[in-house]
Amino acid sequence: MKIAEYLLKKSEHPAYTWIVFILTVCESVFLFIPPEVFMTPPIIANKKRAIPITIAASLGSIVGGAIAYVIGMFLFDSLGMWLISNFATMEKFEIARELFIQHGILIIVLSAVTPVPYKLITICAGFLGFPIWLFLGVSAIFRTGRFATVAALLYFFQERANTIVKKYFWPLTIGAIIAAGLGIGLMTLI
Repeated sequence: MKIAEYLLKKSEHPAYTWIVFILTVCESVFLFIPPEVFMTPPIIANKKRAIPITIAASLGSIVGGAIAYVIGMFLFDSLGMWLISNFATMEKFEIARELFIQHGILIIVLSAVTPVPYKLITICAGFLGFPIWLFLGVSAIFRTGRFATVAALLYFFQERANTIVKKYFWPLTIGAIIAAGLGIGLMTLI
């Protein structure tokens, strides 16, 4: 209980907005932790932070998407291959590439609003030379919509979420770790 209260208090600090921005940039390039994990504590702690946190996550996603796009376009043979081999597989990249070629914008939308690895699609978009402004525009609209939806839910149910986090901090933490582990495990099997 004390750890949950401590973390919620720390997440109220104005610098936490920058932490959300930086972690979302990283998530768009190589992290496999959804941005909602970074967004939740400050909004639960203080629902007035919903808009700044959503903006930070959205901007971080756009910056990270641009970085991953550039990696795919100019650094695919070095950094792109390294990221794919360390955080996915070439088989997954080939599947993403084929889907991207067949469905283009629809794949960007799906990767923006679902747990499909956004970073693979972003690197793929750069590698294939998909128009950057179209890619970033569609990503910005749908990733911002996703983050705004989560922030709105946390805003309207802040008191209930705060109570749940304080009451079930350790089961939620352990469950998140297990879910992340299973997700990474499943990704290596596919």
